[in-house]
Amino acid sequence: MTEPVAHRIILDCDPGHDDALAILLAAGHPAIELACITTVAGNQTLAKTTHNACVVASVAGLDDVRVAPGAERPLLRELRTAPSFHGESGLDGPATIEPTVRPSDIHAVDLIIETLMDAPGETTLVATGPLTNVALALCKEPRIAQAAKEIVIMGGAYTRGNTTPAAEFNILVDPEAASIVFGASWRLTMMGLDVTHQALCSEGDQRGIAAIGSDVSEFACGLLDFFRTAYRDVAGMSDPPIHDACAVAYVADPTLFEVREAAVEVETHGKFTSGMTVVDFSGKGAPGERFVGTSLRRESFWEMTIDAITAIG
Repeated sequence: MTEPVAHRIILDCDPGHDDALAILLAAGHPAIELACITTVAGNQTLAKTTHNACVVASVAGLDDVRVAPGAERPLLRELRTAPSFHGESGLDGPATIEPTVRPSDIHAVDLIIETLMDAPGETTLVATGPLTNVALALCKEPRIAQAAKEIVIMGGAYTRGNTTPAAEFNILVDPEAASIVFGASWRLTMMGLDVTHQALCSEGDQRGIAAIGSDVSEFACGLLDFFRTAYRDVAGMSDPPIHDACAVAYVADPTLFEVREAAVEVETHGKFTSGMTVVDFSGKGAPGERFVGTSLRRESFWEMTIDAITAIG
């Protein structure tokens, strides 16, 4: 049987519990080749998100994957973080781990540009945090919009926010950066809250991860224990949504999702709507190659995730 062709990705992230699950999915899925990990301030400060990325990369055995730190604050605004969901470390829950993977000397923006320009058309940029690094890369080298195979973003929504009534956290942290990214001339797919809130980790799903019985699955369950409690206490949800893994899962197997073509604009000035992604499914004014996730085959998503964690060993 022929092995599936790997999809090469850059994972730009701000770990974060759901970012950590996204890294594990990318590490263990046979259809994903993880070219590099870049980090940005978001769920926690840059120092913490970079440390956390190195921790998860170490757990996943990604010793040959570069982890590059990037922007430590949004383009124009003060940084806001999410300790109520991710803890003071940004990755509370599992036992403390000293990472064997160390941050690279290269800046995330330069690594994004280098990776995309070295192999035009071959690499998908997956962004699961605030879009500051991606916007800076576009400003420094606009040709990356043509060099990228696609960009898949976890962020935004078309019906609601999760940090304000109108705005999802990743977009709200740096709406100016998001406006630059959504305005660039590349194929863009948005995995927003409307679809990621379907990626709920039930207690049964978590038992499936625990049954793997490996160090990696124990680490993942430590993440999920904390995340479950945080979502119950802060958001009143019994099961936590694993937002960021949806972006990786879409690259690995788009058939798990339904997407619709749409025009998307980012609100940067609204008194009550700053950070809102304004989505128009009517077909009017769409610049082309803009897609928004609407539904997920949840059981298949968790089968994929469990298989990936099992494959890491």
